[in-house]
Amino acid sequence: MSDLGAILETGAAAGIELAASKLAEGGHPAEKCPNCGAPMIGPYCAVCGQERDTHRRSVYGLVGDLIEDIVSFDSRILRTARALLLQPGELPEAFREGRTRRYVPALRLYFFVSLIFFLVLGVAHIAILQLQVVATPVKVIYDAHGNAFLPNPAYDKSDAGDSDMKFMPKLIPLAKKDVPGPHFTFSTKSYFFAPIGAHKSALSPAVMDRLKKQQPVIVMGNAGKEGTKQNATDKAVEGWIKTHVFGGIQRLAADPAELNEPLTNWIPRVLFLLLPLYALLLAAFYWRQRKKFFLVDHLIFSLSVHTFTFVALLAAAGLAQLVAGEWVFWFLLASIGVYVLLSLKRFYGQSWFWTGLKFVFISGIYTLFFLLPSLGAVIAYGFLYS
Repeated sequence: MSDLGAILETGAAAGIELAASKLAEGGHPAEKCPNCGAPMIGPYCAVCGQERDTHRRSVYGLVGDLIEDIVSFDSRILRTARALLLQPGELPEAFREGRTRRYVPALRLYFFVSLIFFLVLGVAHIAILQLQVVATPVKVIYDAHGNAFLPNPAYDKSDAGDSDMKFMPKLIPLAKKDVPGPHFTFSTKSYFFAPIGAHKSALSPAVMDRLKKQQPVIVMGNAGKEGTKQNATDKAVEGWIKTHVFGGIQRLAADPAELNEPLTNWIPRVLFLLLPLYALLLAAFYWRQRKKFFLVDHLIFSLSVHTFTFVALLAAAGLAQLVAGEWVFWFLLASIGVYVLLSLKRFYGQSWFWTGLKFVFISGIYTLFFLLPSLGAVIAYGFLYS
């Protein structure tokens, strides 16, 4: 390829020189390009692309060029937006076919749309996720040895004679002496794309104080033996749980939007790292077409799908201000699913049967083994270390 490129470049240069000499023979000597010095035989330099007209223009000309550039850029943006939203699969197909001048480059479009998504959420003070801690009173039962138990919410009365399942152990409280007062179990209510501050703490000051006092002592291997001292490992585990686990619960109890900042910081990075993984999945399922679709084609397809995902998330964030969150979730799921299916059909050109089958497997593997674990890790990190 390098030898062929050198031959073509040499031939082009020779052609330019020949055209310049013919113009000179006819009494029209070619001007030299002010940028690279090559002969200019047209409005643009054939070597570097420099236009013949100089930069010393009238103010009217400069304003006209500015308007022309803005209109041209806006037209490109509008064409890209129309293709992204109304023609699933068109952007990666255009890249594969070499029709790249009409649209914004895929990577630049991805960064632009994701930036707009998080910028809009920040300006509108909308949290991606808010977790409201809810306290439920519960009765603690003690056995003859002083061990504490809680009713098991998963117990089913239809279980045949398994009475041990009625209760579950309670973590041993401080100094083996339970703190007087009522006991609570704590759960969370999830709110997606709700305004920050719309959901306040649901716990009273008394319950918040009780939450602090219910921090347990962890006894590893010597539980139930009175007078047993904790070793260094036990104390380290207990300190970590008190600081991070119970500390995370207390932070969420005080502010349901506590996780919003770490989610906003980490989700863009995680999704960007997942882009090549999705492309590798596509390459694996379309392995027989590897001579037709290169890895870069799958990567552009992945960028297109994830870009539309941010658009759908932005639409869901706006819709969540008007309707219940459950409807928003199904709208988001359906819109992304239909878009990916149509994109696969257009871009790879297989039958509906094979496209639908591969869509199910690719989406299932990506969601269950990559997307959900990654988002779960981000939420866990924010909960424990925010």
